[in-house]
Amino acid sequence: MKKKNVLITGATSGIGYEFAKLYAEKNYNLILVARNEENLRKTAVEMKDIATDKTIQVIEIPIDLFDRESAEKIYQITKKLEIFIDILINNAGQGEWGKFCKTDIEREISLVELNINSVLSLTKFYLRDMILHNKGKILFLASSVSNTPSPYFSVYAATKAFILSFAEAIANEVKDTNITITTLRPGPTDTDFFHKAKAEHTVTYKEKELASPEKVAKAGMKALEKNKLIALPGLQNKFQSILNNIMTEDRITANMEKQLKKSSKKGGRNKPLHPASLREWEYINAIREKQNIVLKQQF
Repeated sequence: MKKKNVLITGATSGIGYEFAKLYAEKNYNLILVARNEENLRKTAVEMKDIATDKTIQVIEIPIDLFDRESAEKIYQITKKLEIFIDILINNAGQGEWGKFCKTDIEREISLVELNINSVLSLTKFYLRDMILHNKGKILFLASSVSNTPSPYFSVYAATKAFILSFAEAIANEVKDTNITITTLRPGPTDTDFFHKAKAEHTVTYKEKELASPEKVAKAGMKALEKNKLIALPGLQNKFQSILNNIMTEDRITANMEKQLKKSSKKGGRNKPLHPASLREWEYINAIREKQNIVLKQQF
């Protein structure tokens, strides 16, 4: 029997990396997508080591999903290689912390490209093939804030609200096929997300317990295998979801503001413990330090 193929975006760190590990353990062929070419290469080697069947293919696609054309380029690469994607994991996504009136509009427009447009496009391309073959699974990485207005993360939360609505709608459209749609909605997780979003100083990151990327990915895989529409990993996450269903919108929003404001606590968490996410964190820090040195030299 032919091995199945899984395509994972944002595969070099966090939840995406853990999805890659899980499917390597199952000896799937992996199509790994990320813009960090160096870490993508390291991840591919690690996945081959994890797989018990050393004949699996691990295909690296180093590409920037902020680019409007990237989704079609990815699709064309897999079409040229005659690869049918059995499972599409739309994992890549970023945020930006701050009051909307003060944040950079260009950065936020780029977040819409990454969090919405790339997901929409990849889903369009691969869902058409799945419908043609009447099989396949798609997982969307939404968030616990998908239906929670989030001060300081207003654009990010709104993009995840789009993902939740979009996924539920197309799940209904394919309900009479052998294709299933799953939406994974984790709470704050120990990845490099907060670093990329410049949100390491928030109450959530410095003071609260973060979910394990491994456990989140396992919950996502389990939901995929059981054809579940929604996966809410973690007891605290489930409890908060129940509370949100009975609380008023203004109270929900006020609660999120408390969680996402600047922490007054000295010390606390300042970097991820998850090894692959820490590697990404170190890579980003090195780039920022080089940029700062250049700026200082200019002035």
